[in-house]
Amino acid sequence: MAELTLSVAVVALAMLVWAVWRIAALERRLKDPAAALTPLLEEKHRAMLTDLHQGLTQQGDRLGRNLADSSERLSAKIDQRLDQIAGKVDNRLEEGFKKTNDTFVSVMQRLATIDEAQKKIETLTGSVVSLQDLLGDKRSRGAFGEVQLEALVRNVLPPAGFEFQYTLGNGMRADCVLRLPPPTGLVAVDSKFPLENYHRMFDREADAAEHALAQKQFKADVRRHVDDIARKYIVPNETSDGAVMFVPAEAVFAEIHAYHAEVVEYANGRRVWIVSPTTLMAVLNTARAVLKDVETRRHIHVIKEELAKLGADFGRFDERMKKLADHIRQAHQDAEDVQVSSRKISQRFSQIESAEIEERPSASIVRLDRERE
Repeated sequence: MAELTLSVAVVALAMLVWAVWRIAALERRLKDPAAALTPLLEEKHRAMLTDLHQGLTQQGDRLGRNLADSSERLSAKIDQRLDQIAGKVDNRLEEGFKKTNDTFVSVMQRLATIDEAQKKIETLTGSVVSLQDLLGDKRSRGAFGEVQLEALVRNVLPPAGFEFQYTLGNGMRADCVLRLPPPTGLVAVDSKFPLENYHRMFDREADAAEHALAQKQFKADVRRHVDDIARKYIVPNETSDGAVMFVPAEAVFAEIHAYHAEVVEYANGRRVWIVSPTTLMAVLNTARAVLKDVETRRHIHVIKEELAKLGADFGRFDERMKKLADHIRQAHQDAEDVQVSSRKISQRFSQIESAEIEERPSASIVRLDRERE
């Protein structure tokens, strides 16, 4: 718009210069008859100026209409863009509200599930029998130990690392065997344990003599059970040189280690390791680590190949990431350039609206008048 206005002004200035030059030439030719032709020349001069003024006015009107049309188109584009942005914002807000609502519904469902579970726990608490009554029968006690042992072993070791109710070469059936790599081999685990005299040790109705007798018999029961495990489950050239005696109650395990150290030493001498549910977890975790280490060494070449492939993939990923960073950097620079151009256009529109365009033609006309003088 500014260049078009400047072009029109230059054309008008050229026409004015040509008119003045023609008038001056006529004055020089006529000299004396100038006085007679002066009114006619002035009239023609005024007509020319009037035509020039009308042309400039029409040109200015056309420029104004073009500017108005451009402003309307720009406003329409801006309104369209704002509508698009508003639509996207509305969609984002709707998605956010939907996700929030889904999360709230999920939380309420989980709270309802927790309430239901709490009611079930309260119902179960009212119907739980005492551990002493459950373990009173020898068969029930053995079944309880086996179930607890099976749960612990299955939760820690892989399926290939154990076997339940395994029959040894001597015909004895172990509750569980742990399949460990050489030189350890098979490790038998027994889950049965004598608890009759243990309960008599803490019977409130018994006197001190009965407590002492029960304690003596309890130690004898443990020694006898250690001998049975060593005799049944330690088989040369088939199992390891040790076996595990699983005590399913932490209180019994604590009683043995706290007040019957000689029994523990006797069991260690017979290569029988006394464990509780907690200490058995440590033994099983150690066995799992050994099995994992063996499998790792067995497949070390596969691991190396996969690591090499992973390194190559990571190299390609790094290269592509660098290319992506370059593209992002170039896009950022292009966006900054577009923003600079947009700012300049906006400033120019502001100048046009504020009528801050320099009026250079008027200055040129004054200079021509001075030259004519």
